[in-house]
Amino acid sequence: MRPIEFCGRRRCLPHPLGRIESRDPLDCPFRASAPRGRTEAFAKSSLLGLVDCGPSSVGWPSKADRNLDGLGRPSYRQTCRLFFRRSTKLYDKQALIALIREKALEFGDFTLASGKKASYYLDCRKVTLDSAGANLVAEGILDLLGDSLPDAVGGMAIGADPITAAVITVAGQRDKPLKGFIVRKESKAHGKGRDVEGPIESGDAVMIVEDVVTTGGSSLKAIEKVEAAGLRVQGVIAIIDRMEGGAEAFAERGHNLQTLLTIRDFGIEPPSARA
Repeated sequence: MRPIEFCGRRRCLPHPLGRIESRDPLDCPFRASAPRGRTEAFAKSSLLGLVDCGPSSVGWPSKADRNLDGLGRPSYRQTCRLFFRRSTKLYDKQALIALIREKALEFGDFTLASGKKASYYLDCRKVTLDSAGANLVAEGILDLLGDSLPDAVGGMAIGADPITAAVITVAGQRDKPLKGFIVRKESKAHGKGRDVEGPIESGDAVMIVEDVVTTGGSSLKAIEKVEAAGLRVQGVIAIIDRMEGGAEAFAERGHNLQTLLTIRDFGIEPPSARA
């Protein structure tokens, strides 16, 4: 295996095309160097994900669009520009909509957890337990949080559990400190008998996460248990708002609801709009 350098530290990775040399961070995060005649192949492999340069959001430019140096290789500036485009575009809203439409949205006669009857159902666990879906959801939630990260995220089992796992995993990949927790539906009758599980401490600021909000009942119960455990709730983030009173219910309790999507993103009007 050929050694590859990351920020001055040598690691042996199974990549035969060359190495990555650390550069001034104000200049560029990497510069590809490879054996003569193979630099373009190395840069291509970097941008296509064979060398880990961040999430893929752009393809390799056409030959006419390339800014090549005198040896026919992608220029340093062109390679850096593509790297930054790949690294900064993370959450893809349209990709999440398409995935939910394909995997989670069903039409028929359903009874929701709130007891309401509905003509459609969103089984978001088919998305949050899918590798691509989990990453899209986590990236969207972290984008909503921005630089104002809470101490922890979590929600009512079991719908919130895969969301929590995805968010803290992607946060860790971004070197952002974030803990997770699980709220039990039923109190534990053995052990310490806790309703809230996780590496949390009294006084921690937390964000409640949820897959689908209808009336907000599930997350309101989670908020009660979380506050009883001494945690400070900063708000609620959900994947989808069905727009059936959940946001108003949270507002009455002094909490703000943020969502990645609403049901209108799928061309469905909420009952209040149809009345």
